[in-house]
Amino acid sequence: MKMTDAISASPTPASNSTQVNSPARVLIASLVGTTIEFFDFYVYATAAVLVFPHLFFPASDTNAATLQSLVTFSIAFFARPIGAVVFGHFGDRIGRKATLVAALMTMGLSTVLIGMLPGYDAIGIAAPLLLALCRFGQGLGLGGEWGGAVLLATENAPPGKRSWYAMFPQLGAPIGFILSSGFFLILAETMSNEDFLDYGWRIPFIASLALVAVGLYVRLKIAETPEFRKAVEKHERVAVPIEVVFRNHLRSLILGTFIAVATFVLFYLMTVFTLSWGTTPLEKGGLGYSREQFLVVQLVGVVFFGLTIPLSGWLSDLYSRRIILTLTTIAIAIFGFFYATLLTSGLTGAFLCSIIGLALMGFTYGPIGAALAAPFPTTVRYTGASMTFNLGGIFGASLAPYIATWLATHYSLDYVGYYLAASAVISLVCIRLSGREEV
Repeated sequence: MKMTDAISASPTPASNSTQVNSPARVLIASLVGTTIEFFDFYVYATAAVLVFPHLFFPASDTNAATLQSLVTFSIAFFARPIGAVVFGHFGDRIGRKATLVAALMTMGLSTVLIGMLPGYDAIGIAAPLLLALCRFGQGLGLGGEWGGAVLLATENAPPGKRSWYAMFPQLGAPIGFILSSGFFLILAETMSNEDFLDYGWRIPFIASLALVAVGLYVRLKIAETPEFRKAVEKHERVAVPIEVVFRNHLRSLILGTFIAVATFVLFYLMTVFTLSWGTTPLEKGGLGYSREQFLVVQLVGVVFFGLTIPLSGWLSDLYSRRIILTLTTIAIAIFGFFYATLLTSGLTGAFLCSIIGLALMGFTYGPIGAALAAPFPTTVRYTGASMTFNLGGIFGASLAPYIATWLATHYSLDYVGYYLAASAVISLVCIRLSGREEV
């Protein structure tokens, strides 16, 4: 028998085979997990710019310390495909529910440990190494989280509502960002810079433990998805899902990866890089805003990010995901040519840049979940969707803040916009190459 032949499977527990998830339960369970996951992820992204260069990477050159910190930020993106393979395997073999719980615990534990790490002054080179290890754990958990959350939503969706249901996990991104940035903003307003660098930055990391407990409670209450239960009943599960994905669905994997590239580049330029460059002193080539000022700029932009996600999900079901992604990607390319001009046009320009960029992010991020999951059959969908999304993260996001910082430092901020426009062209070509059934 071939590796990809269906293998026998143990029957689903009776409670899971008869329990039906209500729409509210499905949407809350898919949303709460990604909110927690992205809260943890963005807490690190913010600290990687504001704290870690001082605490874990002491250097006389501020830009060098920031670049070293951003390298650890990128580690998670290389861990995410590994998480996609590991959690995807179990998600396609034993079920979406149990795998989602394990992914959440992996992410949460890694985040809490980061909040407890001593700095370079206390343990030397071990400090950045332990930071990198915990960052790897964050990426591993997130690599398994996203795909499962999207499938939890889409595999419970009624006909004609897949994009609408799939956008609910995506809402976890702006909500998690608002929570993490808001947390840092409150800390910045209520304590001195010395206290913040000493212990204040640790509070959001450790506090995430409470959010994880809430997420676990909600997810343990849901039942397995109907589509996965049917696959179990028909003995359709495969032995090694990743092998099936690479052998039978390689084209969909490659196209989906590069369809997602512009989404990732846009988001991490608008958040991590822009925060870093915006708060870099004028004498060092940055924009010279205070940390508090620029966190407010980003929070306003993220509100528009959150508003356009449901709008894009609704439009994608009304027209098609393909049309919405095509039009949005063209708009991202155009925005790239105005990025530097807006960002350097005073505080008003910075607000406009953040609002436009993150609104476009919502329009591309809303339908991307359903689009990346669509080409894969139920038996390998967890693995296929997770791998596609997380490979897109490697090519689009892992080094985006680093590349943008290098371009802005060695050339000018205009080249950061050109970099964004080039990524949009790549994604647009792949959208057009994919078939209608693949997006």
